Amino acid sequence: MTQQSPAFISPIWLKREQLIDVPEPIMLDWLFNQDSLTRRLDRLSDGGFSVFPQFEGWQALRRDECLALGLPLASEGWVREVYLCGNDSNWVFARSVAARSALQDGGLNMDELGTRSLGELLFSDPAFARGTLEVCHYPEAWLPDAVAARGLWARRSRFSRGALSVLVAEVFLPALCNTIHDKDPV
Repeated sequence: MTQQSPAFISPIWLKREQLIDVPEPIMLDWLFNQDSLTRRLDRLSDGGFSVFPQFEGWQALRRDECLALGLPLASEGWVREVYLCGNDSNWVFARSVAARSALQDGGLNMDELGTRSLGELLFSDPAFARGTLEVCHYPEAWLPDAVAARGLWARRSRFSRGALSVLVAEVFLPALCNTIHDKDPV
């Protein structure tokens, strides 16, 4: 489990048109691509994609998560943190959250995913609508120690189906960035 955020850490999530510090074009494409990241990573890894769960459980959601989901601050939710891997290398750190109340009534059993990709589930259900992609430099303190680094690009979006909303944040780790540059799949 990543560290709970100190109150003073709060990233500024930006839409594409709000970016001032614009990443290079290849990274910009990966950050704002609307397709399933799971499918894209599977193609990039030539079928060597896997999910490695790090933490799953109930906890108080972070301030930025509550705001994005329209919840009162410190609301409790289900948190799932995983590595999305390509050929056994950690490519993405993903944190997905949903409010307890929405999950109890929404019919999504996030606690039963195991090594299955949440993205696979969300993109296979046409009832889920994806909200706007936002990006930021993810706070180093929010990353697992094994991959903690400054200045890593992250993206997030909200998937909604009726009253159920799931916020998915994906942090692009250096191993993914290196692979993207090496293979240049854009």
